Order: sequence, then structure tokens, then C-alpha cells
Amino acid sequence: MIAYVDMPSGISGDMFLGCLVDAGWPLDELKALPARLKLPADACALSQERVMRGPLAATLVTVDAPETHVHRHLGDIEAIIAAADLPVTVQARATAVFRRLAQAEAAVHGFTLEEVHFHEVGAIDAIIDIVGVCAGLEALGIEALYASSLPLGEGWTMSAHGRIPLPAPATLALLAEAGAPTRSAPGPGELVTPTGAALLAELAEFRQPPMRLQRIGLGAGRKQFEWPNVARLWLGEADVVQSAESAAAYGAPASHVLLETNIDDMNPELYGVISQRLFDRGAADVWTTSIQMKKGRPAAMLSVLAPLALETTLAQALLHETTTLGVRVHAVHRHEAERSVAMVSTEFGPLRVKLKWVDGALIGVKPEFEDCARLAQEWNVPVRLVNEGAQAAAYRLYGRDEA
Repeated sequence: MIAYVDMPSGISGDMFLGCLVDAGWPLDELKALPARLKLPADACALSQERVMRGPLAATLVTVDAPETHVHRHLGDIEAIIAAADLPVTVQARATAVFRRLAQAEAAVHGFTLEEVHFHEVGAIDAIIDIVGVCAGLEALGIEALYASSLPLGEGWTMSAHGRIPLPAPATLALLAEAGAPTRSAPGPGELVTPTGAALLAELAEFRQPPMRLQRIGLGAGRKQFEWPNVARLWLGEADVVQSAESAAAYGAPASHVLLETNIDDMNPELYGVISQRLFDRGAADVWTTSIQMKKGRPAAMLSVLAPLALETTLAQALLHETTTLGVRVHAVHRHEAERSVAMVSTEFGPLRVKLKWVDGALIGVKPEFEDCARLAQEWNVPVRLVNEGAQAAAYRLYGRDEA
């Protein structure tokens, strides 16, 4: 299943939760989240109500947490998530969202990552918002998330740092880093919060996918505006009819397409940038092969492996981003090992690892290099030691295939 976040009036953490609950995620699962995070029993109370926002009925989720003056570092929040009774994929995604927030705060205020104090976004309600959205997406079986452009309103708001302009500086930093599309808001005010921006920047691709709709969830914002203050979550299945037509000549079952183009007149410096943009649009793999073209010219064949549904998107990207005049497309089927992401604890701290499974047996562990490099720098040790520690921790936790 895929989902599309439609934002006529922006997005916040509680609006996102409202969308998920309205779309069928049981509130009881959300209410169980504080206990699974091992938070105190009185840390917060969660509730939902059906409200009207203009002429539209929507679900308002309230996370009622007592106000505190606790300022958490990124490491404090990572430790809470790592110790939680949650699927490792939820832990990994929530940790990645908070890391994006920390990086944005550091950039905005001129701090190092270690110096960043989370204020508003370190509060219990923000932890519930972020972990809750990651848990709700997992529970609803949403495998890919997409999002519309974001409406950004003007004005001013108060923060722990004092009076700041809207859109909030951290929100702008998050959206700029993700290359997110924006548009004018229907009116003034903070329509996109840093929490909402971080969730989408980390979890979503900013485009509307072809899909067959199954249901819609409406989440309500707290404020009443002259327009309906709601976000909408469209849920359904990816529509691959157009892509399947181009694959018909090769016979079913085709799960992927291989796009290829030969190029002999493009600056080689561009290949790295183009490859990253193809990955950002959903490519499974991108590579180049040295070839020789007419008149003995040295050239490169640029190849892209992608899910069937992305054929048109990536073919258009190749035509726009490179000097090629045409793209070859082959329908392919591939055998895949099962893959999952886990969060493991090492002597240097928690980090993410990718696990490779075949017939239910763990046969490979790949620590996330960025996590290893970060911890190696923090502890002033070789990256190799952190990598080996993560591999050993994963094998201890999940077992090793002895075959």
C-alpha cells in the first residue's frame, strides 16, 4: 500500500496522527505508545474527537503532556527510542526524523550537533507525534509515502529562542535540505511546523503518484481558520497500468524496468549529481558502464533499475537531466533477498544496520555507514571498529546462519 499526504492547510505532528487514526489506525495502539516508550504512566494522555473544520468533518488527536523545562539532547531521545518496545523499522525511522531536526536546529542556530538542545521538539508530545506517525504508517502497511507541495504562511511566532519569523527557520532548513516544493498559503500563520516538516522530509517523496484510491483519512489542526484546517491522507495501491503496457512484449511477471541510454557528449562531472537525483526519485540502482560509440568515441552507458511503476518518471528524468535523445526500456524480473533495518546497541552507541535474510536465515549485516562515521568521530576511533561492533551486535541479536 502507498499513501499521499495532501496538505491544503499544511501539516503538523498531531494533524498527521489525526490522518492515521481517521484512516483506520486504532487509537488504542496510539495510547499504548507511551508505555512502549517506557515513559512514566502520567507522561501524557491521548484522545481523539470528531470535529468540524469549516464544512469538513475530521479527526483531532490530542497529546496532552504536562509542560516541563526538560531540554533533551539528540542522544537522550535516541536512547528513549532505542530502548522502546517497537519494531526496529519504527525505531530507525523515528531516530532518522529526530536526527534531521537536530541537523536543522544546529544549522539555524550555529551550534554543533552535540550542542543542540531540543526545546519544543524535545517535549513528550513531540516524541509521541514523531514515533506515533512512524508506528502508524507501519501498522497500516504503508510501504511508500508521498506528499504534495507545502503551503507556507507568513507572520511571527514565539519559541524557546524568542520571537522568530514564519515559516520557522528550522522548518525552512528542513524543507530546503529535502528540496521540497512549496506554495503560497491560504492565509497567514504557522501552517507547517518543524515536526511536520521533519516527518515529510525524512519519510516522503514530494510528488503525487499514480494510485488506485481505497480510503481517505482527514486530520484536523487545532486552530480555526477561514478555510478548512485539515490534512488528508490518501491510501491505495500503486497504479502500474501504464508501465505494464510497455512490459507486455516481454511477458509477465515483470517487477522492474531497466532503463539504459548511451551518452558521449556530457560533462562527466554531471553523472554523480544525476545519479543522486534518480535515487531520490525512487531508482533501486544506478550505474555507468564504459563503452565505445561511433567514430571510436569513448562514452558511458547510464543504466537505471527501478520498480515498474516508476518507468515514466525516471525516463522523463533521464531526458531532462542528461544530453540523451532517447531511453531504452527493458522489463525485468529479479529474485530478491529479504531485507530489513534494525537498530542495535554497541559500546559506542545505537546505530542502524541493514539485515539480509534468505529462507529465514540471517546471512548478511551492513551497518549504516553514516552512523558508523558519526560515532567514530564522536569517540575518536577508527570507523572499522564501530562497523565491526555493529556487525557483532546484530549477529548476537538475530543469530548467524551456520550453513
